Amino acid sequence: MNNTLNSTQTAPRPGTEAPTGKAPWMPAGPALLFAPADRPERFQKAAERSDMVILDLEDGAREENKAQARENIRAIAREGSLDPERVIVRVNPLDSPHHAEDMRALQGTDFRTIMVPKAEDLSALTGSVLEDARVIALVETPLGVINLPNIANHPLVVALFWGAEDLTAALGGTSSRYGADEIPTPGGGLSGHPGGYREVPRVTRALTLLHAAAAGKVAIDSIHANTSDTDGAHAEATDAAASGFVATAAIHPGLVASIRNAYAPSDEQRTWAAKVIEGAAKNSGAFAVDGHMIDAPLLRQANMIHRRAQAASRSGEPQPTATTNTQTTQQ
Repeated sequence: MNNTLNSTQTAPRPGTEAPTGKAPWMPAGPALLFAPADRPERFQKAAERSDMVILDLEDGAREENKAQARENIRAIAREGSLDPERVIVRVNPLDSPHHAEDMRALQGTDFRTIMVPKAEDLSALTGSVLEDARVIALVETPLGVINLPNIANHPLVVALFWGAEDLTAALGGTSSRYGADEIPTPGGGLSGHPGGYREVPRVTRALTLLHAAAAGKVAIDSIHANTSDTDGAHAEATDAAASGFVATAAIHPGLVASIRNAYAPSDEQRTWAAKVIEGAAKNSGAFAVDGHMIDAPLLRQANMIHRRAQAASRSGEPQPTATTNTQTTQQ
């Protein structure tokens, strides 16, 4: 146990301490919502309905609309109606003919959180016109998965994000999830469950989280593609929150409430976290809460629960009860 805890520590999520000792970048909240960059009328609504809006210059802008999409982002930046700290811009991949223009378009704005899709080799980012950018690396190709250690440790990268659909297509697959008729067979056969990810996406999800933590960065979970499946989105986000992801992305505003509710701590968790934080203020070493010894990892969990509770309060979403959220707090 660590005997040097005190209440002035602002402990990041377990495993995400940056190598320099600097606290890792954190999203404004758990629900990130994509908005097509060629549909500027949706920007404000998407920002209002989520914790951070992702203005999408890649898949969210048709080829013939790319130039106008860049101008739309410049225009909303000049207008100043979006908080730059709550905006992520997904640019086109590094090897795309549009990438350089995307980066130049952002140079004259205050938008500095950039999502780079199909991340494989980020060496081209060095010397970029946006040297002060905070990069969210989207890993969604086989080479990207293999290169996760290098991607995670790039100095501009603040977070890892992964994508199941592009990865499955790159593998030559046809579906990232098990179908309703694919029932696990005792003694062999499928290891997954209907609606759940197939094995390679599941491994990629785990590796994304592990490599982010090892590099002192945070991880963002992939979208739930079935936008009408609020129960499935909630279950997946609940697992993401309990596993250590700091946020989940969505492509439809109808899933934002499910994501926020999944990440929001229950009343029981909030009470436990408050007791731990209060105990740390009174004790310089390990101490007990409700008969359980509290050391550094549990204090970090308490701080993360407190941070999520604050984000949930800001969102105004209904808060979960002790029985609707399964995040683990006590061990």
